[in-house]
Amino acid sequence: MADNPHINLVFIGHVDHGKSTTIGRLLWDTENLPQEEMRKLEEAAEEAGKESFNFAFAMDSLEEERERGVTIDLAHQKFDTDDYNFTIIDAPGHRDFIKNMITGASQADAGVLVVAADDGIQPQTKEHAYLAKTLGIDQLVVAVNKMDLADYGEDGYSSVKEEVSQLIQGVGYNPDDIHFVPISSFKGENITENTEMDWYDGPTLVEALDDFEEPEKAIDLPLRVPIQDVYSISGIGAVTVGRVETGEINPGDDITFEPAGVGGEVKTIEMHHEEVDAAEPGDNIGWNTRGVGKDDVKKGDVAGTADNPPTVAESFEAQVIVLNHPNVISEGYTPVFHVNTAQVSCTFTDLKKTMNPQTGETIEEDPDYIKQGQAAVVEITPQQPLVIEENDDIPQLARFAIRDMGQTVGAGQALKVKEK
Repeated sequence: MADNPHINLVFIGHVDHGKSTTIGRLLWDTENLPQEEMRKLEEAAEEAGKESFNFAFAMDSLEEERERGVTIDLAHQKFDTDDYNFTIIDAPGHRDFIKNMITGASQADAGVLVVAADDGIQPQTKEHAYLAKTLGIDQLVVAVNKMDLADYGEDGYSSVKEEVSQLIQGVGYNPDDIHFVPISSFKGENITENTEMDWYDGPTLVEALDDFEEPEKAIDLPLRVPIQDVYSISGIGAVTVGRVETGEINPGDDITFEPAGVGGEVKTIEMHHEEVDAAEPGDNIGWNTRGVGKDDVKKGDVAGTADNPPTVAESFEAQVIVLNHPNVISEGYTPVFHVNTAQVSCTFTDLKKTMNPQTGETIEEDPDYIKQGQAAVVEITPQQPLVIEENDDIPQLARFAIRDMGQTVGAGQALKVKEK
């Protein structure tokens, strides 16, 4: 098991469609829930006067308990299948989801879009599907949940499948490449075995996850490590922490941090509290660089090799999708851009053209404004130094989300970067 390839998995979808229950059930049915969490679940069931432990009931009462501060933390849970080691990279609360997924704290390799059979597509379903595609999640499974509320009937499943196929095709996925799996997380149906739906002959949820393709490692690209934190450790000095997005880093490498403009030789690299002699994409590491102190670098900086340093943008041309905006966006608009671990205010300095998000066809050249639901090519000018790369060169560092007024306004990717 331990040597199986690793996949970071994110669960997306509308807030009430059962993401947490699905994650909880998946961990429970694959025997991957930590004892501590199991105990919480069992206590919740018992307290509510159910003698026999009832998973779904406990998950539900915990939903209510959350208001009072009891919460099951499903972030970064691990579970194994026959073919893969999975890490669930996110607690499924909407705000957390947006924040975590976007700042690139963990880049998901694959996603599960949860849609309720009794409710169909909701605004958040659309937003998450757009975001997933824009953020480069190319592999998806659609879990049609709450089949128990549709009496496990094929009709309920088929209509949702039809609706979601159109949505994801519009975003740029090919529905023919995607498993649609009818499940009931509440009842534990078709997570690991199908007992209720003899009309369905496709994979269970776990089998569908096993059918993902192993993600390509971005090891052949130039080194890029966005910084998540900097610690000062006595006897060692400054330790920078981050996730290797691309390339490889080794002790002895000469590296540069941008936009900080400092650098030096990598002394030691640690992973899971053990020294390692190399780190590659997907690895969360801490490392010490000769001559770089705690105050020299900060969260949002990016490390690269001295001979191919990260690109600091004077301005960049980007393709954006506007997901949520009460008004229209015109030139001069300055929201916060989340690029990997950086959060920087950036100005829309030139609206070049609007496009059909489904086909990429130009709708209007030099528009006066762009609005919700539109895709556009725009010129962006960061208000503070920012590292961003061109999508064709290093896609992992080209993607961003746009936040304003406490919500995700849009998402996009840098097409051309003008260096500072």
